[in-house]
This record gives sequence, structure tokens and C-alpha cells, in this order.
Amino acid sequence: MKLTISYQKRKVLQALRYHFISMREIKIMIILVNVFALFAAVMFSMKLISPLPFLMSSVLWISMMVAFWIWLPSLIYKKSKTFQDQFEVQIEEQHFFIEASGTKRSWAWREFNRYYETPGFFHLYFDAKSFFLIPKDAFNSQEDLDRARVIFREHISKS
Repeated sequence: MKLTISYQKRKVLQALRYHFISMREIKIMIILVNVFALFAAVMFSMKLISPLPFLMSSVLWISMMVAFWIWLPSLIYKKSKTFQDQFEVQIEEQHFFIEASGTKRSWAWREFNRYYETPGFFHLYFDAKSFFLIPKDAFNSQEDLDRARVIFREHISKS
């Protein structure tokens, strides 16, 4: 199946948020900061600590959310020329092809180590930090979308 891919900034930013939130180390950090913030709030409400640790935990939590929700996705979007281009993608049983500006590149499915599906995209990962986004709205029909899911499921491990 052949797809024409162009990205919408708003949707790509959301996909990048999913990427960051899905990373194991970021999940752990979010959990630890939330536990610290809740612990500081409880201790502050019981008047066992001064307002400073509570304020610090709140600032840390807000800073982390701004970093993962706004700053990092925007930075990645601006740095990557891929999101400003339009190109052709071909999904076949054995290979994945990309053609842009007369340049054609292909990958065998074994070169991808995992894939991740979000409401708007398929994230095809080469390694922990390198991935390719396929927007679901690029598919011509629900049948093509389902067929792509089957190909990904059969040839790439799902995370």
C-alpha cells in the first residue's frame, strides 16, 4: 500500500508527547516526582515541614510537565526536517519504503525493533530514540489501516 505523508504540527506534537511519556525512565521519574510532591503536600498539611519543600516539589513537578509536554516536543519538531516535508511511504509485506525529493530508501521489517500505536500515529522504532511516525489519517481506508496493523504485528514486536 502506498501512502502520501505530510505532518500537521499539532498532531506531531501530540505524538511526540506520547513518545516521551512512553519511555520507561520518564515514567519512573514522573512517578517519583509525583510521590515526592504528594508526600511534601501531606507533610506540609500536617505542619511537619515548612512551605519551602512543598514549593520546591510543586516547581519541580510543573517544570517537568512543561519540559515533557511543551518544550521537548517543540524542540524535536523544530529540529527535524522530516516533519516539514511531504513524502511517499510504501508498506509491503517484506519492506518499508520511503521516497522524498527523488531519494528512495527501504528497510526490512527486521531493522525495526518495536512499534507503538497511539490514537493518531504508528511509531516505528529503529532503537530507543530513533523512530518514524506514520499518521493514521494518511491511510486511504480502514482496510488499509487494518492491513498495516497486521503487517506491523507480524513483523515488528509491539511495546
